[in-house]
Amino acid sequence: MAAHRKPRQRATVAHTARTAATLALAGAATATAFDGTGHAEPAPTAAQVKAKVDKLYREAEVATEQYNGAREKARSAERRLDSLRDEAARQEARLNTERDALGALAAAQYRDGALDPAVRLALSGDPDRYLDGAAFAERAGDRQSAAVSRVRQQLGEVERLRGAARVELASLSARRAELRRHKETITARLSSARSLLAQLTERERAQVTGAGAQAVGSAAERASRGARVPLQPSVQAPGSRAGAAVSYAYSKLGSPYVWGATGPDAFDCSGLVQAAYRSAGLSLPRTTYAQIGAGRRVSRDQLLPGDLVFFYSGISHVGLYIGGGKMIHAPNPSAPVRIAPIDEMPFAGATRVS
Repeated sequence: MAAHRKPRQRATVAHTARTAATLALAGAATATAFDGTGHAEPAPTAAQVKAKVDKLYREAEVATEQYNGAREKARSAERRLDSLRDEAARQEARLNTERDALGALAAAQYRDGALDPAVRLALSGDPDRYLDGAAFAERAGDRQSAAVSRVRQQLGEVERLRGAARVELASLSARRAELRRHKETITARLSSARSLLAQLTERERAQVTGAGAQAVGSAAERASRGARVPLQPSVQAPGSRAGAAVSYAYSKLGSPYVWGATGPDAFDCSGLVQAAYRSAGLSLPRTTYAQIGAGRRVSRDQLLPGDLVFFYSGISHVGLYIGGGKMIHAPNPSAPVRIAPIDEMPFAGATRVS
């Protein structure tokens, strides 16, 4: 038995020694970390930050378009609810009028005592006059039946309107909850993007946001703001509305990007396109995924100034084509309305609305 115990004791000692060494190393590593001499995670490069920020901006833009769509539906629900409430109020006023008339008729009958017609004829001092009165009472009974029928019909209509209003109110509450969710998503993504950009130097931030690439054309853009800039003859718009929309977009170069904005001083991507065509007298839907279906689809090699150009698989971004492979668009919160090549983003399709 003793011969068997000795090796086990040695194994235990060896295991204890190894454990102590491991703990000592862990303690040394911990102490090093507390002393501030440990190796921290390397700071992300400008390229890595750009990739992350671009992804956050795309996610924010998707949520922005969803927010825009939900807001339009909420506004429609509010209008329908107001209309239903107004109609219900009118129906209730008519109902009250009919009820008052019915009540007056009932009161008159009560005052008459509702005697049997044969008894009234026997007691009447003027039988001919009574018979005329009895005929009137019969007609009044017919009117009373009609009044009761109208009251019942109006009661049903009022209840129908009240039910429809309850359904619309539930829809409006759901839309408002959806708006809050999208707003929270947008705010979170943009906050994360700002935090990442804050880690960079001013020069690196300019590279990430594309401000450097815009420097060459910035003077021309500033000069064009507030003025109608004519198109070059080689890139004439296919119609007056398209030309007016492009001119409007030129006049808004340098305007800030604000999600949910439709002008006149700030825009998001679909808001800029909607405002441009609104200035030309054409009403477009509010969101990118509705705008792409608002006109005739055209291929990339058929693009003309004024066409709407869409990007990404989810149709989450739109710009206004101005010719020469370029567009005017509202990129994201880090960049104002500006001119950019349509190759800048994954092309998804184009629509001609004029």
